[in-house]
Amino acid sequence: MNTLDIIDLGRDRDYQETWDYQESLVKDRQQGTAKDTLLLLEHNPVYTIGRTKDQSSLKAREHLPHPVVEINRGGQGTYHGPGQLVGYLILDLSASHKDLHRHLRNLEQSLILTLGDLGLGANRRSGLTGVWVKERKIASLGVGVRRWVTLHGFALNVQQKCLTGFEHITPCGIDQVTMTSVETETTQPISIQTVKDRIGHNLQLILQREGLNSGQ
Repeated sequence: MNTLDIIDLGRDRDYQETWDYQESLVKDRQQGTAKDTLLLLEHNPVYTIGRTKDQSSLKAREHLPHPVVEINRGGQGTYHGPGQLVGYLILDLSASHKDLHRHLRNLEQSLILTLGDLGLGANRRSGLTGVWVKERKIASLGVGVRRWVTLHGFALNVQQKCLTGFEHITPCGIDQVTMTSVETETTQPISIQTVKDRIGHNLQLILQREGLNSGQ
Protein backbone atom coordinates (compact mmCIF):
# COMPACT_ATOMS: atom_id res chain seq x y z
CA MET A 1 0.00 0.00 0.00
CA ASN A 2 1.27 3.46 -0.88
CA THR A 3 1.94 5.69 2.10
CA LEU A 4 2.06 9.39 2.83
CA ASP A 5 4.19 10.50 5.75
CA ILE A 6 1.86 12.73 7.80
CA ILE A 7 3.59 14.92 10.39
CA ASP A 8 1.49 16.82 12.91
CA LEU A 9 3.39 19.96 13.92
CA GLY A 10 0.68 21.12 16.30
CA ARG A 11 -0.15 24.72 17.21
CA ASP A 12 1.64 28.07 17.47
CA ARG A 13 4.10 27.38 14.67
CA ASP A 14 6.39 30.18 13.50
CA TYR A 15 6.00 30.76 9.76
CA GLN A 16 9.68 31.15 8.86
CA GLU A 17 10.65 28.07 10.87
CA THR A 18 8.04 25.98 9.07
CA TRP A 19 9.06 27.36 5.68
CA ASP A 20 12.68 26.38 6.36
CA TYR A 21 11.50 22.90 7.30
CA GLN A 22 9.61 22.61 4.01
CA GLU A 23 12.73 23.63 2.10
CA SER A 24 14.76 20.91 3.80
CA LEU A 25 12.10 18.29 3.07
CA VAL A 26 12.01 19.32 -0.60
CA LYS A 27 15.76 18.75 -0.89
CA ASP A 28 15.47 15.38 0.85
CA ARG A 29 12.61 14.35 -1.46
CA GLN A 30 14.59 15.36 -4.55
CA GLN A 31 17.49 13.22 -3.33
CA GLY A 32 15.22 10.28 -2.55
CA THR A 33 16.01 10.31 1.17
CA ALA A 34 12.46 11.27 2.25
CA LYS A 35 8.96 10.12 1.41
CA ASP A 36 6.10 12.26 0.18
CA THR A 37 5.15 14.24 3.27
CA LEU A 38 2.13 16.19 4.53
CA LEU A 39 2.74 18.72 7.31
CA LEU A 40 -0.34 19.70 9.32
CA LEU A 41 -0.30 22.66 11.70
CA GLU A 42 -1.74 25.90 13.00
CA HIS A 43 0.40 29.02 12.54
CA ASN A 44 0.96 31.95 14.81
CA PRO A 45 -0.90 34.93 13.24
CA VAL A 46 0.79 35.99 10.00
CA TYR A 47 0.01 37.39 6.54
CA THR A 48 1.69 35.87 3.50
CA ILE A 49 1.85 36.95 -0.11
CA GLY A 50 3.27 35.22 -3.18
CA ARG A 51 5.50 36.25 -6.04
CA THR A 52 3.76 39.38 -7.29
CA LYS A 53 4.54 43.08 -7.67
CA ASP A 54 0.90 43.88 -6.97
CA GLN A 55 0.50 43.75 -3.19
CA SER A 56 -2.75 45.72 -3.07
CA SER A 57 -4.49 42.74 -1.46
CA LEU A 58 -2.65 43.62 1.76
CA LYS A 59 -4.18 47.12 1.68
CA ALA A 60 -2.26 49.38 4.10
CA ARG A 61 0.54 46.93 4.83
CA GLU A 62 2.12 49.11 7.51
CA HIS A 63 -1.12 49.05 9.54
CA LEU A 64 -1.67 45.29 9.54
CA PRO A 65 -1.93 43.78 13.04
CA HIS A 66 0.40 40.85 12.26
CA PRO A 67 3.72 40.32 10.40
CA VAL A 68 3.90 39.92 6.62
CA VAL A 69 6.07 37.26 4.95
CA GLU A 70 6.74 37.24 1.20
CA ILE A 71 7.04 33.66 -0.02
CA ASN A 72 7.73 31.55 -3.12
CA ARG A 73 4.21 30.44 -3.97
CA GLY A 74 1.70 31.81 -6.41
CA GLY A 75 -1.14 34.05 -5.36
CA GLN A 76 -2.09 37.19 -3.50
CA GLY A 77 -2.22 37.94 0.21
CA THR A 78 -3.83 35.67 2.77
CA TYR A 79 -3.92 35.16 6.52
CA HIS A 80 -2.87 32.23 8.70
CA GLY A 81 -3.58 31.88 12.40
CA PRO A 82 -5.04 29.80 15.21
CA GLY A 83 -8.20 27.93 14.29
CA GLN A 84 -7.09 27.45 10.70
CA LEU A 85 -5.64 24.12 9.57
CA VAL A 86 -2.68 24.52 7.24
CA GLY A 87 -1.37 21.62 5.17
CA TYR A 88 1.97 21.67 3.36
CA LEU A 89 2.47 18.84 0.87
CA ILE A 90 5.97 17.82 -0.21
CA LEU A 91 5.13 15.62 -3.17
CA ASP A 92 7.14 14.28 -6.11
CA LEU A 93 4.95 14.97 -9.15
CA SER A 94 7.38 13.28 -11.52
CA ALA A 95 6.16 9.92 -10.16
CA SER A 96 3.05 10.25 -12.33
CA HIS A 97 2.46 13.59 -14.03
CA LYS A 98 4.14 16.97 -14.16
CA ASP A 99 1.01 19.08 -13.93
CA LEU A 100 0.74 21.77 -11.27
CA HIS A 101 -2.88 22.61 -12.16
CA ARG A 102 -3.85 18.98 -11.67
CA HIS A 103 -2.05 19.06 -8.33
CA LEU A 104 -4.17 22.03 -7.24
CA ARG A 105 -7.36 20.27 -8.30
CA ASN A 106 -6.33 17.21 -6.28
CA LEU A 107 -5.82 19.37 -3.19
CA GLU A 108 -9.19 21.01 -3.72
CA GLN A 109 -10.88 17.63 -4.10
CA SER A 110 -9.36 16.32 -0.88
CA LEU A 111 -10.78 19.34 0.94
CA ILE A 112 -14.20 18.95 -0.70
CA LEU A 113 -14.31 15.31 0.41
CA THR A 114 -13.25 16.26 3.93
CA LEU A 115 -15.91 18.94 4.22
CA GLY A 116 -18.46 16.42 2.95
CA ASP A 117 -17.42 14.09 5.78
CA LEU A 118 -18.18 16.98 8.16
CA GLY A 119 -21.64 17.51 6.68
CA LEU A 120 -20.81 20.45 4.43
CA GLY A 121 -21.46 20.64 0.71
CA ALA A 122 -18.44 22.41 -0.79
CA ASN A 123 -17.50 23.25 -4.36
CA ARG A 124 -15.09 24.92 -6.74
CA ARG A 125 -15.80 28.17 -8.53
CA SER A 126 -14.90 28.61 -12.17
CA GLY A 127 -11.67 30.55 -12.64
CA LEU A 128 -10.92 30.77 -8.92
CA THR A 129 -8.52 28.53 -7.01
CA GLY A 130 -9.82 27.38 -3.63
CA VAL A 131 -12.83 25.73 -2.03
CA TRP A 132 -16.19 27.40 -1.41
CA VAL A 133 -19.46 26.84 0.43
CA LYS A 134 -21.87 28.43 -2.04
CA GLU A 135 -20.30 31.88 -2.62
CA ARG A 136 -18.29 31.90 0.63
CA LYS A 137 -14.63 30.93 0.63
CA ILE A 138 -13.64 28.32 3.20
CA ALA A 139 -10.19 27.23 1.98
CA SER A 140 -7.31 28.90 0.14
CA LEU A 141 -4.57 27.21 -1.86
CA GLY A 142 -1.13 28.26 -3.05
CA VAL A 143 1.68 26.00 -4.19
CA GLY A 144 5.25 26.11 -5.38
CA VAL A 145 7.40 23.51 -7.14
CA ARG A 146 11.13 22.71 -7.32
CA ARG A 147 12.27 20.17 -9.93
CA TRP A 148 8.72 18.78 -9.76
CA VAL A 149 8.66 18.43 -5.98
CA THR A 150 5.88 20.54 -4.51
CA LEU A 151 5.75 22.72 -1.41
CA HIS A 152 3.15 24.91 0.31
CA GLY A 153 -0.47 23.75 -0.01
CA PHE A 154 -3.80 24.66 1.60
CA ALA A 155 -5.33 26.61 4.46
CA LEU A 156 -8.75 25.47 5.67
CA ASN A 157 -10.72 27.74 7.99
CA VAL A 158 -12.00 25.43 10.72
CA GLN A 159 -12.86 27.57 13.75
CA GLN A 160 -14.56 30.96 13.71
CA LYS A 161 -11.72 32.67 15.55
CA CYS A 162 -9.47 32.50 12.49
CA LEU A 163 -11.75 34.76 10.44
CA THR A 164 -10.90 38.06 12.14
CA GLY A 165 -7.45 38.18 10.53
CA PHE A 166 -9.01 38.39 7.07
CA GLU A 167 -10.86 41.61 7.94
CA HIS A 168 -7.72 43.71 7.36
CA ILE A 169 -6.94 42.49 3.82
CA THR A 170 -8.56 41.58 0.51
CA PRO A 171 -8.22 37.78 0.79
CA CYS A 172 -6.46 36.31 -2.25
CA GLY A 173 -7.06 39.64 -4.03
CA ILE A 174 -10.77 38.88 -4.57
CA ASP A 175 -12.93 41.95 -3.96
CA GLN A 176 -15.94 41.56 -1.67
CA VAL A 177 -15.22 37.90 -0.94
CA THR A 178 -16.80 36.53 2.24
CA MET A 179 -14.57 34.19 4.21
CA THR A 180 -16.21 31.44 6.22
CA SER A 181 -15.26 28.51 8.44
CA VAL A 182 -16.48 25.01 9.23
CA GLU A 183 -17.83 26.21 12.59
CA THR A 184 -19.60 29.15 10.97
CA GLU A 185 -21.36 26.92 8.46
CA THR A 186 -22.26 24.06 10.79
CA THR A 187 -22.96 26.30 13.85
CA GLN A 188 -21.24 23.64 15.96
CA PRO A 189 -17.81 23.57 17.62
CA ILE A 190 -15.25 21.35 15.92
CA SER A 191 -11.76 20.28 16.86
CA ILE A 192 -8.79 20.74 14.57
CA GLN A 193 -7.80 17.13 15.24
CA THR A 194 -11.04 15.83 13.74
CA VAL A 195 -10.31 17.67 10.51
CA LYS A 196 -6.67 16.54 10.47
CA ASP A 197 -7.72 12.92 10.60
CA ARG A 198 -10.11 13.26 7.67
CA ILE A 199 -7.89 15.36 5.41
CA GLY A 200 -4.96 12.96 5.79
CA HIS A 201 -7.16 10.02 4.85
CA ASN A 202 -8.82 11.72 1.87
CA LEU A 203 -5.63 13.19 0.45
CA GLN A 204 -3.89 9.84 0.55
CA LEU A 205 -6.80 8.19 -1.29
CA ILE A 206 -6.63 10.80 -4.04
CA LEU A 207 -2.87 10.53 -4.44
CA GLN A 208 -3.08 6.75 -4.70
CA ARG A 209 -5.80 7.07 -7.32
CA GLU A 210 -3.56 9.44 -9.28
CA GLY A 211 -0.65 6.99 -9.15
CA LEU A 212 1.34 9.37 -6.96
CA ASN A 213 2.64 8.89 -3.43
CA SER A 214 4.74 5.81 -3.96
CA GLY A 215 6.32 6.21 -0.57
CA GLN A 216 9.77 5.74 -2.11
